Amino acid sequence: MKISLDQISKRFQRHWIFKDVTTSFSTPGAYAILGPNGSGKSTLLRVIAGMQSPSKGKVNYELPGKSLAATTIYPYISYCAPGQEIVEELTMREFLEFHFTFKKPVGNLDIQRIIEITGLQKAADKLIGDYSSGMKQRVKLAQAIFADTPILLLDEPCSNLDQQGVDQYKEWIETYGKDRLVIVASNDVREYYFCREQLVIEDYK
Repeated sequence: MKISLDQISKRFQRHWIFKDVTTSFSTPGAYAILGPNGSGKSTLLRVIAGMQSPSKGKVNYELPGKSLAATTIYPYISYCAPGQEIVEELTMREFLEFHFTFKKPVGNLDIQRIIEITGLQKAADKLIGDYSSGMKQRVKLAQAIFADTPILLLDEPCSNLDQQGVDQYKEWIETYGKDRLVIVASNDVREYYFCREQLVIEDYK
């Protein structure tokens, strides 16, 4: 799959967050969107995901021999971000069962195996609202990384993770990130160390 950005610009009120971003991302590949906090990298990732519209320019989505409208790309994209809401009134098991009715798990994984991989077996039947911030982040990563989608979009994926969680993230990426289009918005090299291509958001101010 290929995502092309054609002169993408985003403005909030009178302030331009970024201007004229023109680039493309192709499967398989790993790309990093880099910049300090508040620079607009998360906004650009949401534009790529089709969650926000650009103020100017166009995002094009292509399968081999076929163009896709932004309204039809949801089945192809998995997304994880610190501000992403998950249903805290559900247990982890219930949440994953619900999530994977919309997208099938990658490989031959089932819900129980995904829970085991996260290391959260003892908490799997407790309400997510009672989880620590690090546990919630692992659930967010699991619902994205373990979904069978060609595109994986990650915004500061190691937020709230301790070193064990960071090591776990790296293992998941190396195992389940292959042959996918992975785009990471970050200013922490631990999160994007595997990305061969980099887009510096400050270059588009």
